[in-house]
Amino acid sequence: MAKKYLKEFYLKDYLIITLGLLLYAIGLIGFIKPGGIVTGGLAGIGLLIEYATAFPLQYTYFMVNMILLAIALKILGVKFMVKTIYSVIVLTGLLTACQTIFVEPIVEGEPLLSAVIGAMMCGTGIGLVFNVNGSTGGTDIVVAIINKYKNISFGRGMMLCDFVIICCSYLVFQDYQKIVVSLIVMGAMTYTIDMVINGFRQSVQFFIFSEKYEVIASAINREMHRGCTVLDGMGWYTKKPTKVIVLLAKRSESVEIFRLIKSIDERAFISQSTVRGVYGEGFDKIKA
Repeated sequence: MAKKYLKEFYLKDYLIITLGLLLYAIGLIGFIKPGGIVTGGLAGIGLLIEYATAFPLQYTYFMVNMILLAIALKILGVKFMVKTIYSVIVLTGLLTACQTIFVEPIVEGEPLLSAVIGAMMCGTGIGLVFNVNGSTGGTDIVVAIINKYKNISFGRGMMLCDFVIICCSYLVFQDYQKIVVSLIVMGAMTYTIDMVINGFRQSVQFFIFSEKYEVIASAINREMHRGCTVLDGMGWYTKKPTKVIVLLAKRSESVEIFRLIKSIDERAFISQSTVRGVYGEGFDKIKA
């Protein structure tokens, strides 16, 4: 039963990866490339080479990835590589197909608009791939290898690589405007990735300190239809025992929760923090 359950999840993962890669390929070839814009990652390097030499970017993407995968296989292991190898092969095929389909720009005469639309599509695609622990290869592999041995965050490493690649576009175009537009594209893409992965499931966590904790906890259950937990605490300044209500809720419910607490105890002490990823009844399904 467990094996069948896991197989269903793996199949779903690969379907989502395929959809994400399709969106990425269309956004890159149909919207970003016609404006002569450079993105980050290995695709950005492939675009630079194609702009300079007319050598198709998908061939650069595939060949460099094969080298990186061969190196990473020993360092990162087969488990990390399986979805990456699948992504590299599928994305190479999709990029090749899109090169033949999108011969003319989809949005003509509006290079910035076209680039932003492409960035949103690419960001959505990458976000879907990352959501199921997939990878598109390229600089992801390089940063993952560096991250294994050096104390550098994955996001910071990716940003540094992307920035260097985009700045190198000046060697091809001799145009600072291209760099500025490319940085706008990178920002839009990064924001879209973050929204796909985290933005739509942001939740909030409350710590509520109040002498009227029983009334507040009951009101949260009754009015908000949310469960909460009451913990025993100690006020170290007063040396008096106190009760702490712990509450997890959707971000959209925050204002209503504050109003509810204020209506009961205006002197309540409340701490609110953002929580990314709350799984269980009333929130997201537990990820597998």
